[in-house]
Amino acid sequence: MKDMINHEPFWPDHPTVILANGSYPTNDIPLEILNGHGYLCCCDRAGLTAIEHGLKPDAIVGDGDSMPLSGQQALSGIFHRVDEQEYNDLTKATRFVLAQGRKQIVYLGATGLREDHTIANIALMATYRHEMGVEPIMATDYGWFSAHEGNHVFKAFPGQQVSILSFGCHKLSSKGLKWDAYPYDTLWQGALNEAVAPTFEIDADGLYIIYQTYEAK
Repeated sequence: MKDMINHEPFWPDHPTVILANGSYPTNDIPLEILNGHGYLCCCDRAGLTAIEHGLKPDAIVGDGDSMPLSGQQALSGIFHRVDEQEYNDLTKATRFVLAQGRKQIVYLGATGLREDHTIANIALMATYRHEMGVEPIMATDYGWFSAHEGNHVFKAFPGQQVSILSFGCHKLSSKGLKWDAYPYDTLWQGALNEAVAPTFEIDADGLYIIYQTYEAK
């Protein structure tokens, strides 16, 4: 992997991490986040995966559908079963840590396997921000998503690839990007932009998700 031009951490120190049951991170950056966590909550079978990688989850949350009964019994002290099916395991885990007052959450392992799960998990970042007051970051092996409302200035680097996913913004503009943002009609229109300065700014009247890559194009 190329060196990350902007290696300044975009995540809080010793973060609350929710590890989902998607693709386990392989990139050094999400692994650094995972290994430096302050609190680790895993979604169902991701708890076993974390243990296999030498980690000690503080909690495992889910309905148990992907966690063998033997695992549930062995980890009964930290396994919190939530049987209702209105929410997926990622949301159950989010509600669990939020009840402890943990609002800054980094999500790992939430992409990479079934595409419908990936799309849903990315969209949930906006829901968590708007409806639950979470400050969510979802880190992948290639970059990270963050959800915002209103005006926000983002640290970046020239050549960093940036995508803007608008969720109903009627006003949307940017500074510091190669192509000016506008109120997009569909999600794909805000994809594949590029930072041209050490920061860029988004001004919007609604909810949006920003994706930033670790490497320049």
